[in-house]
Amino acid sequence: MFHQFEEVAIPIISKYNGKFLIRVRPEDKAIIESTMGKPYEIHLVEFATDRDFDNFMHDEERKKFLHLKEQSIKAVFLIKGTKI
Repeated sequence: MFHQFEEVAIPIISKYNGKFLIRVRPEDKAIIESTMGKPYEIHLVEFATDRDFDNFMHDEERKKFLHLKEQSIKAVFLIKGTKI
């Protein structure tokens, strides 16, 4: 289900001026310390503006498939950063 959701959501990112900076599946030996366990996958995505990100989150096509995300992902941590 996770991969089905990604097949829909990932192409939509670029529609809203977003781009992947990195997408990684960490191996056990790559985790030095964690209080949340080992994530299956980590996405670092950049959007040109906050509005672009908001538009991505509210995309109607993406919303049709959110049930796949909700059924296949235990937790999501969203970290909003500022480029310095």
